[in-house]
Amino acid sequence: MVIDKLENFEHYVSLNPLFAVVADYLKAHDLNQLEVGKISIQGDEVRLNMAETKPKTKADAKLEAHRDYIDIQIPLSGVEVMGYTPTVDCQPQDAAYNEAKDILFYEGLAESYIDVKPGMFAIFFPEDGHAPGVTPTGVKKAIFKVKVKA
Repeated sequence: MVIDKLENFEHYVSLNPLFAVVADYLKAHDLNQLEVGKISIQGDEVRLNMAETKPKTKADAKLEAHRDYIDIQIPLSGVEVMGYTPTVDCQPQDAAYNEAKDILFYEGLAESYIDVKPGMFAIFFPEDGHAPGVTPTGVKKAIFKVKVKA
């Protein structure tokens, strides 16, 4: 898991060759001006999901993980609290994987939570269980889905 300010995103492009595609997209587009919906940036390798979340408590936020995609989550309209637990510590270890949606859900609350503010981003790799979307009012956010193996 990585959490940092958007102005530092370039420091992370070496983590995955497709992160450079995200960096270029961030330079060329104002995410705040994009409508809610899905955008294909580079085929099935890099996609963008513009979303508006509903209010959610920590108890409502399910721990999730992905196998094929890395999440780069960017809150735009307000502070979003994101939970984190390494998947090796998530329960149950045999959680059902939905291959079509590239997602599996775990039980219980995250071990830790952090405020991610507008102007920041969080990167969740397959080994990162995360519980996003905790907010009393909901937020507009960008979620880049980046293929693990480029």
